[in-house]
Amino acid sequence: MFNKKKSFEENILILGLGGVGTYLAKRLVHEGYAVTAIEQDSRLISYIDSHLDARVIQGSAMSIGCWQEADAKNIDVLIAVTDNDAVNMLSAMIADRFGIQLKIARVRSLDFDTKDSVLSADDMKIDLIIHPEELVAQEIIRLVERTAGNEIIDIADGQTQIMATRIHESSPLAHQKLKTLSMTHNSFPFRVVAIARGITTFLPGGDDEILPQDQVLIMASKKNFPELMVLTGVKQQRRHRVMILGGGLVGFRVAELMGKNVKVKIVEKDETRAAELCHHLNHAEVLHGDGSDAEALELAGLTDMDTFITATGENETNIMSCMLAKHLMTASNESARNKECKTISLVNKEEYVVLASTSGSDIALNKKVLAANEILKFIRRGELLAVAHLHGFDAEVVEIKAASNSPITRIPLFKIDPSFHGKILIGSVYRDGQWNIAVGSTRILPDERVIVVCKSMHLKDVRKLFLG
Repeated sequence: MFNKKKSFEENILILGLGGVGTYLAKRLVHEGYAVTAIEQDSRLISYIDSHLDARVIQGSAMSIGCWQEADAKNIDVLIAVTDNDAVNMLSAMIADRFGIQLKIARVRSLDFDTKDSVLSADDMKIDLIIHPEELVAQEIIRLVERTAGNEIIDIADGQTQIMATRIHESSPLAHQKLKTLSMTHNSFPFRVVAIARGITTFLPGGDDEILPQDQVLIMASKKNFPELMVLTGVKQQRRHRVMILGGGLVGFRVAELMGKNVKVKIVEKDETRAAELCHHLNHAEVLHGDGSDAEALELAGLTDMDTFITATGENETNIMSCMLAKHLMTASNESARNKECKTISLVNKEEYVVLASTSGSDIALNKKVLAANEILKFIRRGELLAVAHLHGFDAEVVEIKAASNSPITRIPLFKIDPSFHGKILIGSVYRDGQWNIAVGSTRILPDERVIVVCKSMHLKDVRKLFLG
């Protein structure tokens, strides 16, 4: 059995305060970890100093003097996320010499994470290798292969599912208060656990109303999902025609993985890069053109597509092109209105993710958030049974076991401290061999498994509530 207080005592060393490093530092400090970072760029150091309670050492990740100044012999976890693969890999070996138990390294190359590699992760003393671009590509593949909804994730050993979907004006859920929904649609249990509206995510109560254009998260038992999709008006449809805007690392990898089974078109603005893609992608059609131009998209055959993915390196291009594509795909002809046309955008600023997903993008992905969440799940694996991050929502879905005599076991849910309201929502509890939707009168018992939804920056409150 894990020590429930261990994570609060762990010391973490982060090498590199770029996008992933800064996001991780922010999350880890907020959750109560002691964070030290080594970074060369004085501007990044200035930002961290003014925004976070973390110790920052200016210098090179390859400077043993900096490691000694960071008191490396007393560090529990190394996270090497500099922009240099070689530095990150070598850092794991240095960390091993200092006796650091857990070593995590970001490596963009896939050559070091296969069975045929000359050097394996074990050889380099790395416990977890993170490939940000590969994580995004694999996630896009998973989302495209889904047959319904914007996103559906399995939790609780697959017995419970959560669906993210947009509410349209004609939806039976539009303009309904949650307490009204629970009374009028009571043939099976389900629960709206989060709502993204504009750039804000909130965990709703009974008096909150669902509005058109809201993105909502709905939890239900897997066996009830067909009924839930009928209720929400979500259509089941397999998607076999995909257009990708941008032939960089992510766009190329998605086309490479998907091209054999799905009709893929990739639009690349740079002529030289388009020629390279033609040479390497045997199962995808490569087009040279400006994907931010409506006429160019129509000429490329956008209106025949089921899914449009923007994977350029520019946030604005990705967001605006998705808005344009969504309009063209749904307004082109009558048949387009009878199918689910999906748009997925790659957004490099985490602040834009909710904005993108509530404008033209059905789903917005951020590779540094994906990478950071993978790292955080690995670090927390001893105390949290599972953690899932929902795209387009500032929210986490957590499976956790209630520790004996923890605060959550002492009172029914309706008596939980009001300061947790809007931050934490108890979704379901595993009892008598099945998952049951939690209600106000539910009382969590010691060692029971529970599904919790919380805003991302309030995961520490979940741990306090369930682990004491």
